[in-house]
Amino acid sequence: MIGAQPHIMTTEQTTGVDLNQRGALNRKELFLRACRCDRTERAPVWIMRQAGRYLPEYREIRKKHAFLEVAKTPELAAEVSLQPWRRLGVDAVIMFSDILIPAEAMGLGLELTDGGPVLPTPVRGTSEVNALKDFDPEVETKFVGETIRLLCRELGPDVPVLGFAAAPWTLACYLVDGRGRDGFPATKTMMFNQPKLFRRLLEKIARVTASYLKMQIAAGAAAVQLFDTWAGELAQGEYREFALPATQLLIGEMDIALNTEWDAPETPVILYSKATSHLLKDAATSGATVLSVDWRVDLTKLRSEIGDEIALQGNVDPCVMLGNEADVVRAVHETLDATNGRGHILNLGHGILPTTPVENAIAFVKAGQNYRPNAREDSEEEQEEEQNG
Repeated sequence: MIGAQPHIMTTEQTTGVDLNQRGALNRKELFLRACRCDRTERAPVWIMRQAGRYLPEYREIRKKHAFLEVAKTPELAAEVSLQPWRRLGVDAVIMFSDILIPAEAMGLGLELTDGGPVLPTPVRGTSEVNALKDFDPEVETKFVGETIRLLCRELGPDVPVLGFAAAPWTLACYLVDGRGRDGFPATKTMMFNQPKLFRRLLEKIARVTASYLKMQIAAGAAAVQLFDTWAGELAQGEYREFALPATQLLIGEMDIALNTEWDAPETPVILYSKATSHLLKDAATSGATVLSVDWRVDLTKLRSEIGDEIALQGNVDPCVMLGNEADVVRAVHETLDATNGRGHILNLGHGILPTTPVENAIAFVKAGQNYRPNAREDSEEEQEEEQNG
């Protein structure tokens, strides 16, 4: 556990890539520069759901401890957060938690069943919306901040620790429907029949989530990710009318918290969404620093549509990881070729699947870390920069 078994491997042990050579950026600098679309020697790499069931050491801990027990016990949460760092040598460590932790802090019950998370008393009317608590994250979710602080102490100043939360629309889907459902019919019923009430719910979620993420940043998170997993359930007009304004409010409420640990003007906000090819131009106006997209998206086309001011994250199909290592490496190269590795954080287009061979996860990280942008294009850009002073 933390402190008792810190055995963090060196970069060479985990990836075969020496990031400590003269002039190389450390992992945190690399990650933050990529978020800002600045020049980097390579794209940073991490994996959504990288602390999870595909790792045997995680399964061993889960034999003894329930999911919520792990999430609410900082020593356990930090331990499982570190497992992919030790095994894979990823470039960022995301805290182990759940997107429904704020829902519980707002006063709703939370159960984790074999069929997924369940909120037994969903929010269906005015009285339930009014009853949702504006909680103090340093009190009701203190364990999240403690987990981040443990990770920062364990990893030191050179490795980015990532925090996260659900985006307002996605959290509202769980609050109103009570669980994951096809189409989220109860949520859409409220949206269509009680639009003012639904907007008030989204605004309430946005403000408490902003406070929750600011707590994570204060605890040491170098960047935070918003999961808007269910945004793809919306048509463009609905997204513009409901989900997007709430996400913009959330990011605005955070005041783009200052990062005082490293010379960066702001803490990056990554916005992830799935099945949202029709929404990404709008999502690019959310205020997020990085758009994280699924495997359905053509990154070259997306870059041309949204410009060079917002970074991209993704977007290898998680199912590719179930094949052989050659397929994994090929998919990584094709994904990075689409952006030439610039303003790009390599990741999957969704969470890693529990049946993924660990060897393929290692191959994914190594392939990303060994990739270098086309040397000829680098040289041409450097010459152009010199000519322009």
